[in-house]
Amino acid sequence: MLKAVIFDMDGLLIDSEVISYKCYKKLIESYGYSFTMDDYVKDYPGKQLKVSLQFIKEHYHLDYDIEEKFQLFHHLEQKYMKEDGVQLKKGTQELLKYLQEHGYSIALATSSLSSRAHSILDEHDVLHYFDEMICGSDISRGKPFPDIFFKACERLNVLPSEAIVLEDSEAGIQAAYDAHIPVYCIPDLKQPGKEYAQKTKGILSSLLDVITILENM
Repeated sequence: MLKAVIFDMDGLLIDSEVISYKCYKKLIESYGYSFTMDDYVKDYPGKQLKVSLQFIKEHYHLDYDIEEKFQLFHHLEQKYMKEDGVQLKKGTQELLKYLQEHGYSIALATSSLSSRAHSILDEHDVLHYFDEMICGSDISRGKPFPDIFFKACERLNVLPSEAIVLEDSEAGIQAAYDAHIPVYCIPDLKQPGKEYAQKTKGILSSLLDVITILENM
């Protein structure tokens, strides 16, 4: 019996991936390298920021302090969010309301900072829907490792078989698959590759499709 739904945040609940791309682009191009959207979608969505900063440091053979770039990234992100705004994805409000009204437990499992996740969701008046929030600082290994989803099930007191995960990234799909939790993908910037699509229960066009699935279970 399904008891819980576990959500990713960036690219799934909020339309923030383009802002993240702009931040990485600003950082990498400051060292004289080009950085395209294709580069971003290939390696970055769903990953913890510090993991990505370490990847950049090694990939481009750069010498910088990770913590310094971590702070710079969040400064840039706040600047771009203030300038461009960040909107909820289609169906977010409707699905969260449906889940609450029908007695499902709801968790957030995001690589983001806790303060950032709370601020963004509170700003859009959806924070109150979440029973639990597991963020990057709550686990030692981020996606594609399954730790964050194990932690979500533990916090919600449900078995993996009693939950589903909603994700947009390949890293998130892999993490849910390895946690043995059924996962549905609502793609954002790219469709998952065949290897990852086969690990899902389905590829959906929006969060509204989840309501249809639940009503037919």
